[in-house]
Amino acid sequence: MKTLLFTNWHIMRWVRLVFALFLFAQAYILKEWMFIGFGLFFFIQVIFNFGCGANGCSIPNTKKQ
Repeated sequence: MKTLLFTNWHIMRWVRLVFALFLFAQAYILKEWMFIGFGLFFFIQVIFNFGCGANGCSIPNTKKQ
């Protein structure tokens, strides 16, 4: 878990983190608690490094022999 959190930080991971924090702040400021769900979605992508960037959603081309 430690290596998952502290390695492979690229620009999209930073953007997702900033966007998640922005959504949390907006939920608190505007009292629109629905934004917390959207913020959690992006925050989970940051923690586990999910997403469709850098071939994250592509099917690998390797074949087993």
